[in-house]
Amino acid sequence: MPLTPTERDRLLLFTAAELARARRARGLKLNVPEATALIADTVCEAARDGLRLADALDRGRGVLGPDDVLPGVADIVTEVMVEAVFEDGSRLAAVGDPFGAHARDDGAPGAVLPGADTVEALAPVSVLSVRNTADVPVSVTSHFHFFEANPRLDFDRSAAYGMRLAVAAGSSTRFDPGSTAQVGLVPIGGDRIAIGFAGLVDGPLDAPGAKEEALRRAVACGYLGVRTDGRPEGGTV
Repeated sequence: MPLTPTERDRLLLFTAAELARARRARGLKLNVPEATALIADTVCEAARDGLRLADALDRGRGVLGPDDVLPGVADIVTEVMVEAVFEDGSRLAAVGDPFGAHARDDGAPGAVLPGADTVEALAPVSVLSVRNTADVPVSVTSHFHFFEANPRLDFDRSAAYGMRLAVAAGSSTRFDPGSTAQVGLVPIGGDRIAIGFAGLVDGPLDAPGAKEEALRRAVACGYLGVRTDGRPEGGTV
């Protein structure tokens, strides 16, 4: 039976909702995907029955209460959105307060608990001069292995091995085309394993021969800041 992607999604939602109904019938409290599927399916079936959008939302909002779900679910699922087919066409139905009015627990499982507003300043262990030779701006994020940053950035790659920018987590530093900037670096912490990035390391940073192999790869890939004989150019400021 040929089905469109939308029809396959609808059948998947219905199957998940049927599983939720069966578990609820056995007296089990529902988890997040089960509760979400049951509410969304209820709205879709209400639309199929010919109800208007407002009435379909009311039916979806009334199918479950806080006592029908596991602890924390009602605090995590604050809205359920599903595309339902009404008599006048497909419409996005958003069920707000899907479990009805209830007191919320801001510390429930899955809650986002913000940390302190202040970020401790990082004292760089070295400062490098970086020149962007590219025709476009280049941005490097806080925890990127700086040694593997854009090959058109010209700086002492050897001195940057195993280092990252001395900036707050999640921030970045922008290098404009043709400009030169001084950046502070700090050692990468934790287990000091670099996987991904530009593929110059892909393993423990401090493994025997890892730095030498990374420098060799940088030369082979045309990275600026490494001499063709493998020795670094430039120096630490």
